[in-house]
Amino acid sequence: MSIREGNLEAPTRHPLNWKEADFYSEASLFQELERAFDICHGCRRCVSLCQSFPTLFDLVDESETLEVDGIAKADYWKVVDHCYLCDLCFMTKCPYVPPHDWNLDFPHLMLRAKAVKYKKGDVKLRDRILTSTDAVGSIAGIPVVAGVINAINKAKPARKALEAVLEVHAEARLPEFHSKSLRSRLADRRGREAKGELAGPTKGKVALFATCYGNRNEPLIGEDLVAVFEHNGIPVTLAEKEQCCGMPKLELGDLEAVEAAKNANIPVLTRLVDEGWDIVAPVPSCALMFKQELPLMFPDEPDVIKVSKAIFDPFEYLMQRHKAGKLNTDFKTPLGKVAYHAACHQRVQNVGSKTRELLSLIPETTIEAIERCSGHDGTYAVKKETHDAAMKIVRPVVNRVKKAEADHYGSDCPMAGHHIEQGMADGSHTEHPMGLLRKAYGI
Repeated sequence: MSIREGNLEAPTRHPLNWKEADFYSEASLFQELERAFDICHGCRRCVSLCQSFPTLFDLVDESETLEVDGIAKADYWKVVDHCYLCDLCFMTKCPYVPPHDWNLDFPHLMLRAKAVKYKKGDVKLRDRILTSTDAVGSIAGIPVVAGVINAINKAKPARKALEAVLEVHAEARLPEFHSKSLRSRLADRRGREAKGELAGPTKGKVALFATCYGNRNEPLIGEDLVAVFEHNGIPVTLAEKEQCCGMPKLELGDLEAVEAAKNANIPVLTRLVDEGWDIVAPVPSCALMFKQELPLMFPDEPDVIKVSKAIFDPFEYLMQRHKAGKLNTDFKTPLGKVAYHAACHQRVQNVGSKTRELLSLIPETTIEAIERCSGHDGTYAVKKETHDAAMKIVRPVVNRVKKAEADHYGSDCPMAGHHIEQGMADGSHTEHPMGLLRKAYGI
């Protein structure tokens, strides 16, 4: 086999044919896994990205044949279990993605394998619970319950018990829950009417998709976003309701749950788009879900495509406004040096490094950008069997932050930011870029 000439074209993502019977055929799956693994073994460019590739290459190197055909098929699952669908191999490393003749889409092959595994019922109760973010959040958000859960999550004896019962690593940081959710804090912004000023592809008025994490775990990010956007003359309303975007269930392989989330969210967001609102989501994974994954799962649904074209990463949105001369650049407070981690699920949106670009506009502020995966993934970093691997993956990021000796550090992905904070282990705290921008504005 040889590399096809002219493979400098942009990667092409094919729809995920998840409703076809062959998609769940284990025989067909293993045939494609062997083909893909053989290509990856011959290339090995992705060895530094995550634990999936070192696992695969170790299996090859320890096999009798020193080739993929020497790996026991049962061991293929070890590679699958280490993939958390960051998409970096597809977007930044692999030379064999479509339109190359070899047509390799490693993340979506791993997703297919996870879906086959889920269909077989080969999934732990822990993983069902961890990915049921709406259900967990609704219970954990009750005022008394939130305090109890937060206390338990910080108590070593309780965490040891949790590790023994549910296999949640005792040392992994778990997200805090807030009894006063973002939705309750922004209740006065539901259903507001407003006029926006057009700028480039933006209509100048925004509907905030709170996200389950932003609603229950880090509502301050949403509050900062509203403050920054309104400081820029951009009216903000709150989507009347939302469910989890579906990303946790996607990573579990529960594609029917993803469809259920889509059926709940898309009609609400479509109505907002039809009323002239742009959509923003404060968590990169959620924006990516609507921009990329849902259109690939439901390519024939016009409303899914409509929402995908109307949803923005917050910093992407603000930089579109800046390009049209509509961004407020009257900054009051310099930030000094910022060690900024670019989240994987923001990088693969192909919008450029908008967070870095915007923060660089602040006087007396320098940005040390770190483009490397943190290894968190939402659930990967908290599982007993993968926490150590997640801490290994984040180590180079932590080292870069320490070397930078920055005044601030953080990530667009709040979970990645806290994972870096855990790796720092020096009492310092992550700061979300939106909070830093608000600080710079002095609002």
